[in-house]
Amino acid sequence: MEQIIKDTTANPAPLGLFGFGMTTILLNFHNAGFYELNSMIMGMGIFIGGIQQVIAGIMEWKKGNGFGMSAFMSYGFFWLSLVAIWILPLMGVVKPDGTSMGFYLGIWGLFTLAFYIGTLNGNTIGKLIFGSLVVLFALLSVASFTGNESIHTFAGYEGILCGLFAFYEGAAIVINEKLGRKVMPL
Repeated sequence: MEQIIKDTTANPAPLGLFGFGMTTILLNFHNAGFYELNSMIMGMGIFIGGIQQVIAGIMEWKKGNGFGMSAFMSYGFFWLSLVAIWILPLMGVVKPDGTSMGFYLGIWGLFTLAFYIGTLNGNTIGKLIFGSLVVLFALLSVASFTGNESIHTFAGYEGILCGLFAFYEGAAIVINEKLGRKVMPL
């Protein structure tokens, strides 16, 4: 007789989605021009966008979800690398110029495009998150290459929307699961 083992571990997706969503919203408030880059954004980048998403990715790996593992761990390390880019110049490492940041953001956009394609057979909110993230990286890359502040500001508003999509999905999963029925559509 075959023994069936039931997975009773928690769904790690909300942890990662909230980490990504909240940090993305706060960074893009800066990109939209509401405040300067500061330690609040960097702290969120390290601990919530970075470490929290990496933890969610490890939990997704344990559940056998390669997409969730790859996404949360990669974007978690994206946040950690972004904060490193901001603080390494304080330690004497050369600050990146617009060209290098354009390539950095562009390669993350290409990476995200692969994930967006992976969402095409999934739920609507997943498509909105990854689709808007592709657009965000494209806008930020172009803004970095050109130095165009209008594009950078527009990217900030688009990035707030992207972060809100992720926050919504995290909230929908938690609320639907807790209430035992579909209250918030995905």
